[in-house]
This record gives sequence, structure tokens and C-alpha cells, in this order.
Amino acid sequence: MHLLLAALLITGPRLVTTSWLADHLHDPDLVVLHVGMPDTYAKHIAGAQRTDLTILSANAGGPGYDSTVLAVEMLAPDVLRERLESYGISDRSTVVVYAATDHAVTSATRIVFTLRVAGLGAHAALLDGGLPAWTAEGRALTDAVSQPKAGHITAVPTPSLVVDANWVQSHLKSPGILVIDARDRRFYDGTEQGESRYGHIPSAKNLPFTEMFDAAGKLKSPSALQSLFRSVGAAPGDTVVAYCHVGMQATAVLFAADQIGYPARLYDGSFEDWSQRKDLPVVDPAARSK
Repeated sequence: MHLLLAALLITGPRLVTTSWLADHLHDPDLVVLHVGMPDTYAKHIAGAQRTDLTILSANAGGPGYDSTVLAVEMLAPDVLRERLESYGISDRSTVVVYAATDHAVTSATRIVFTLRVAGLGAHAALLDGGLPAWTAEGRALTDAVSQPKAGHITAVPTPSLVVDANWVQSHLKSPGILVIDARDRRFYDGTEQGESRYGHIPSAKNLPFTEMFDAAGKLKSPSALQSLFRSVGAAPGDTVVAYCHVGMQATAVLFAADQIGYPARLYDGSFEDWSQRKDLPVVDPAARSK
């Protein structure tokens, strides 16, 4: 096993600390991605390259945004591979993704999940606590911009990690499949409208993405996460399928699920897609209780 990857896996799959990153910052096969708007990149971790979902997903805002199609969808495999390679990512790379702000954490987890879909899951990691944790410890920042050489990726994509509405509908009552709504409770219970309709997908359990993190913005302990998932009915070996508004918040739940051993899949269209499909049922607890 490559030494850098081996060191990464010692600390836990796909989650690294600020100390780990500081110790490996100059390793030649390390690629660091700063996830945030351009203004957040004025000061960043040395060697980090800025990215966001307008680059690493389809229809995520910015020039070319189309309100008539689903937002924040996975890119076509060839397009995704080319864009990842532009950051210098290759098959041997270890890619550490960090959120530039507390608000960017679901963009960061979405990019980690995207790396998994691209076939690079074993080489991808999230910096626990993101840039806020790094700066809180007084670690060095820079304004220098890196210009990497293009990488070369031959890894085989894993599109099965992403499911659509038809898959979700056909598995709602399947044993071993747990559908989780990662939105805030007010959208799940129909207090506020989410996308085109109120309520949630039938049989889905509510586990808001914010519950995955502690007050410092770091991922909760494995035991705390286990308790959260058990509280919504997760059993050992269950596959967790998560959705949210457009497929960002759900990836934080999937990242947490993956950390404690649950197979994880993303309903990428999420409630934006489901709520537009009038042939698909929605449970609206607020309306039912009136």
C-alpha cells in the first residue's frame, strides 16, 4: 500500500485531523481542495486549490444555471474525471477536502462523495472541522496560489452509489434499506414547504445533517453517531439511502454513515426531484393532523 494512503487509513477512513494534515502537507502525492467561494480563498492552507460545486457538479449555480432542470447533480463520468485531473489528481493521489467555512461543510462532504463516485473513495478524506479548526489552532495560512500539473485518473467510477426516484420508490419497503431525510425537521414534518410540496418521502426517517457534528463543527464520535442512526431504526448491515433538498445535506449524513460501517447511497435528485413527480406519494404530517 502506498505509504501516504496507509498513514491516512491509520487515523480512520476518509476523516483526517488538522495534525495529520499538517504532518503530511508537503507529501508529493497529496492534493488539498479548499471548498468555498472565491473570497474565502484569500487565506488558505498551503498548497490547497479552491473548488466548489459549480465546478464539480452539474447545474449548481453560476453561469449557465438552468432553473428548469435539477440542481447539483453528478457530472457525467468523463467530464468529472477531466475536472478532477485539472487539480492534479491521479490514481496515486490522496485528496483531502476541507470546508472553508462552517456553512460550506455540506459542499465539502458532497465533494468527498463525488470522489467516491469517481472511483477514488479510498483516496479521499475530509478534514475534521475544516478551515475553522485549522485557524483556531493558529496554524499557518498563505495567499500563494498553486498551479498543479494535470493528473491522470484511470480508476473505475462507481455510479451505483447514486440512485434515482424509481430506485427509491421500489425499495421503500425493502428489508435492509433505510431511507433518511437529512433536512431540518420543519421541512420533514411539513411545517415549511420543501421544494414543490410539503412533507417527506413515505417511510423515510428524519435525521438532520446538523446532528452529525458537534458544537465545534467536528464529526461526532462513532458511538454518538451509532446512537443517532439506531434512533431512526438503522440495524447493522443496513444500507442508508439519504436525500435532502437537492443532494448536498444528505452527503453529510452519508459521510457519517460510512464512518460507522453502513453502506451508503445518495438519492441525488432528492426532494427537488421527488416533489415534482406528482405520481410519487408524499407524507404531509402537518396537513394530516388538521
